[in-house]
Amino acid sequence: MKLHWSALLALLLLPFPTLASTAHDTLPLTQSTIGYAALLIFAMAYTLVMLEEYLQLRKSKPVLLAAGIIWAMIGYVYSQHDQIEVAKAALEHNLLEYAELLLFLLVAMTYISAMEERRLFDALQAWMVGKGFNFRALFWLTGILAFFISPIADNLTTALLMCAVVLKVAGNNPKFINLACINIVIAANAGGAFSPFGDITTLMVWQAGHVSFAEFMPLFVPSLINYIIPAFIMSLFVPNSKPNVVHEHIELKRGARRIVGLFILTIATAVAFHAVLHFPPVMGMMMGLAYLQFFGFFLRKTLKTSLHKKAARAIANRDDYALKRLGSVVPFDVFRRVSHAEWDTLLFFYGVVMCVGGLSLLGYLSVISEVMYTQWDPMWANVMVGILSAIVDNIPVMFAVLTMDPSMSMGNWLLVTLTAGVGGSLLSIGSAAGVALMGAAHGKYTFFGHLKWMPVIALGYIASIVCHMALNGGLF
Repeated sequence: MKLHWSALLALLLLPFPTLASTAHDTLPLTQSTIGYAALLIFAMAYTLVMLEEYLQLRKSKPVLLAAGIIWAMIGYVYSQHDQIEVAKAALEHNLLEYAELLLFLLVAMTYISAMEERRLFDALQAWMVGKGFNFRALFWLTGILAFFISPIADNLTTALLMCAVVLKVAGNNPKFINLACINIVIAANAGGAFSPFGDITTLMVWQAGHVSFAEFMPLFVPSLINYIIPAFIMSLFVPNSKPNVVHEHIELKRGARRIVGLFILTIATAVAFHAVLHFPPVMGMMMGLAYLQFFGFFLRKTLKTSLHKKAARAIANRDDYALKRLGSVVPFDVFRRVSHAEWDTLLFFYGVVMCVGGLSLLGYLSVISEVMYTQWDPMWANVMVGILSAIVDNIPVMFAVLTMDPSMSMGNWLLVTLTAGVGGSLLSIGSAAGVALMGAAHGKYTFFGHLKWMPVIALGYIASIVCHMALNGGLF
């Protein structure tokens, strides 16, 4: 489930998570009053999140409250048993995981906001409209781009980029926006499943040594099937009409293309920090924020000179429109871009990371994992991992599987990698990409809007599993 929700983490390549504390020090609380109360509180908060579009209640509010209550109960019980340090260590692990997620997302969102302010998405919209693409062509174009970009840039960042394009191009057509966002989530999650850098769960399996870098490639065709089947069916419901937007020439603001280059350099820096130095990729992302800050400083310092040159050229050409446009130029401000991040989504991630981390410390994730891998066939257990990842979060589920370290064939390790990666597409809150898009396209891409298409998405999920078993049967 792409990080899903819990840590959405989607984000490109966060470090191997240490979700709970050391298992041998934890208290057995799965059948306690505190344990049952935590489950109930989480379920209630989850329900309020699903009803966001009807209650008009921001999704961050219930999970923030639930996280506080759950950890307050955990702290009380552990203090009564003189083991508060165990709970504190688990809490700090989860806070560290969220801090890395927050900073990673913040940089990605800041770059996207900067590109929007420099009118890159307006220019892309104008290009698409100028090419005469109809809604169906736009549906396929954004989905295919998401599928092939996510293995490199990670599913979350990719989904945010493509969503920004859809919102610019769609005009006043909420039905298309909903379908296009669902398509982007499925594509980004599927594209991230066959790359160690596409999803946090694939990164975890790779780091654990169960699958080498090259051994992920057999998942390419199953991942493609997972995307193509629901995309084809949904495309039949996308109108052939063209967006009701007027084509216009868009002039990029100064530095727009260089910001794209800096964003690519930032992603490369994050990958290098992880692959070469074995540091958390967030270090590279924060270094990338410095690239943007220095470039913003350069733009501000050279603004006057640039305006003088452009004004002289406009006067020489007697271009009154250009002169008028120059009068409205605003200096680039990085911190203003930071303030435009989707804070409801970022706080929602905090709530989910802490809620799921609390349930993990209580022992529920370990119990579920043990039942699945000791009493079930590994194949069915791995299929269920994908379904669970759509409901809870693929990060702690995969962490529990890796902690148990069940004896499985390469085929089954690839299967659990696939299902954990694409299973989150079943629900909008099942992946980091889905959660982020609910914030980016607030009110247009919703939980229930996604839920209506779950049977179609499930067809892709089943087909990808069948395809993997057929094509890669020799690995089982």
